[in-house]
Amino acid sequence: MVFKRLFGNGGIPLEIDTIVRDEPVRPGGQLHGEVVVRAPERDLKIESIGMRLVVNASLTHKGDGDGEDDGKTIGYPSASGWFELKKGEEKRIPFSERLKWETPPNETRGERLGVSIGVRTEVEAVGVKAATDLDPVRVETLTLHEAVLDAFAAEGYAFESSRVHENAITPAEYHLYLWQGFRLVDERGGEGRPPRVELTFHTNAVGCEIFLRRFRQGSGGYWNDTPKTLRFVAAHHEVGSRDFGADARQWLADLAAVERGTGERDDED
Repeated sequence: MVFKRLFGNGGIPLEIDTIVRDEPVRPGGQLHGEVVVRAPERDLKIESIGMRLVVNASLTHKGDGDGEDDGKTIGYPSASGWFELKKGEEKRIPFSERLKWETPPNETRGERLGVSIGVRTEVEAVGVKAATDLDPVRVETLTLHEAVLDAFAAEGYAFESSRVHENAITPAEYHLYLWQGFRLVDERGGEGRPPRVELTFHTNAVGCEIFLRRFRQGSGGYWNDTPKTLRFVAAHHEVGSRDFGADARQWLADLAAVERGTGERDDED
């Protein structure tokens, strides 16, 4: 355990640490952990503990959302922060937060997706106010996400990268001002097959709105800046009974038909 030592007026130190369970949690699931607070040199009155769940990697257009410099806030875990500590005393305060369904995952089956998510903790006491470093949180893809990604992989489109954009999917009702694109690269090749496509899952308690489009480099990250998008829907309970392989083939065929009709072209990296 590595404590963050915070110095206030008079050099009185306060040590805090945020411990997040090292296990993946899924969108819609419950995040658990605890904040450890220590007063090593003297009695100290803790006035508040504030916590934020943030995404702070692969973001674009910072300033479009809440304007914070250290990441886009996507939740506020709660920990009680009004108590006194005696000299040398340590106190552990549990916290929990139910992740919103739109929370972007940062790993799938143990593979990291290149998106950083974590908890930042700020403590206030007499003469002390400071924040910890980012404590990582593992958010895993849902089984529905995995079923769709597997179906595209079977059609030759393998996962290449993921990116979170700090703006809204304009045709969808949203609770978080962000969306996550999964870039898939065509490993099979062939006439009429786009070299890269982008999948976006807009998730809720029932299932997902699934958006598919050709990936265009340098589109800017705004939803409407990108090529024409196709929208499909799938429910969580359909995993295991629905043929997502047939869906993927049809969706790719629909995308090819749209491109033939509009003359869209891919801008290569």
